[in-house]
Amino acid sequence: MDKIDNLDRKILEIIMKNARIPSKDVAEVCGVSRAAIHQRIQRMIDLNVITGSGYHVDPRVVGYKTCTYIGVNLERGNMYRKVVPELEKIPEVVECHFTTGPYSMLVKVFARDNEHLMDLLNNHIQMIPGVVGTETLISLDHSIQREFPIEYKK
Repeated sequence: MDKIDNLDRKILEIIMKNARIPSKDVAEVCGVSRAAIHQRIQRMIDLNVITGSGYHVDPRVVGYKTCTYIGVNLERGNMYRKVVPELEKIPEVVECHFTTGPYSMLVKVFARDNEHLMDLLNNHIQMIPGVVGTETLISLDHSIQREFPIEYKK
């Protein structure tokens, strides 16, 4: 049994584009009551279909000018579970993925500048037990930032 139905998918498509859209507007597009929208959204939160909400903040505006992806190699792949809690202690680490390919992990970091990035690398990330190497890829700019597509029957 699916966690969500076609109406849920339509609601998700709308609110993923604009989380601040009034429920009455979502209800109007979906052809249901505002109460139904509230109930559906709460149910999807309870089912962990919707896992968060908030605002997107431009890191550059608040002083974090350097976006970096760091390929991390571990002594052994199974050290992932011990390394992740250490990475969580570094506030500038905003994403962490256990990966296939040339790296054990791929970490996304925001730093104020290159000096701050060097400190994060040398004195924090590379000091984590189990980390045996890193490769740093600095993002010069980003062009696309969006949620994945939600498919529903019209």
